[in-house]
Amino acid sequence: MDFSWTDEQDELRSRARAVAQQAVTTYGRSNDSWINGYSKEFAKEMSANGWIGMTWPKEHGGGARPPIERLIVAEEMIAAGAPIAAMWFGDRQMGPTLIAYANADQQAEFLPGILSGETTWCIGMSEPNAGSDLASLTTQARLDGGDYVINGQKIWTSFAAVADYCYLICRTSTDGPPHAGISEIVVPMSTPGIEIRPITDMTTNRHFCEVFFTDVRVPAANLVGVPGAAFKQTMRQLEHERGGIDRLLSNYALYKIALERADTKDPLVRQQIASMEIGFRIGKILVTREVLRQAPAGFSAATKCFCTEHEVRVADFVSQILGPEATMFDDITRGLLYAPGYTIMGGTSNVLRNILGERVLGLPK
Repeated sequence: MDFSWTDEQDELRSRARAVAQQAVTTYGRSNDSWINGYSKEFAKEMSANGWIGMTWPKEHGGGARPPIERLIVAEEMIAAGAPIAAMWFGDRQMGPTLIAYANADQQAEFLPGILSGETTWCIGMSEPNAGSDLASLTTQARLDGGDYVINGQKIWTSFAAVADYCYLICRTSTDGPPHAGISEIVVPMSTPGIEIRPITDMTTNRHFCEVFFTDVRVPAANLVGVPGAAFKQTMRQLEHERGGIDRLLSNYALYKIALERADTKDPLVRQQIASMEIGFRIGKILVTREVLRQAPAGFSAATKCFCTEHEVRVADFVSQILGPEATMFDDITRGLLYAPGYTIMGGTSNVLRNILGERVLGLPK
């Protein structure tokens, strides 16, 4: 499928590409830049360009621009390896969630910092015994007067060590089935009782963290939505997380490096490149359908499955092209080592296939 772009969209793409390339020159290229490329300075540049909250309603400070324009900007940033991580979760996930479920006071307090690039957010979701099975989480928030008192542990919390706020998924009630009693609370990360332990992964990145909450007191006014009824809110939030361009182009910058070194006189190499290009095009169609809301409800599970598995194939291709160099630890191979995480973060492929079968296709359990 060929996409047709307006002159304005072509101009936006050219401008975004130039800004992304300048960011790489200034701050360095980041492998998987939406999750590893942390720069508050560049977040503020994104804000100055009007590229945070592009699709948000104007009454909330957003640009009210078509979602396809945000896709264009995000595609150029991630493909180049520009460091967008400091603003990414807030723009992609927290802002839309707050607009959908928060009250006016909460929106007035938290949205401006996201829009300006001043605040970084992390998401307190996974726990040691509650990864893909989110309904089994045990981190508890107990109402005590005008505060919630939080106790528990989160893990794989990206940017917890540098975040200003944690959007915490926790249990405010143990009554009823596991999906009931779950709430969402905004927790300032400077609150006493929070201990953060960064996790060094095999790439030497340290964005993952363990977070321990011990008698952490947060105003009850920070609870977002309906107490104990946030599971649907969280599932909607994951729709923002799973169907985006970040799940397709995480290692595209490495792919471009491999293309420059590939022996295109070799017919087998040409065939592999064709396969990679086909995968990118299929993934782009799937992501575009999500952005334009043309995909069925819940189909982001399929989009993420295809796109992240393609990213793993891309890493394999890059490794093959680099040959022995891929065994040497450097900036490129750090990106290759990250590949196993693609099909785990944001929901493992096997769990997402279950979601697709049961909730989208209606297959028997």
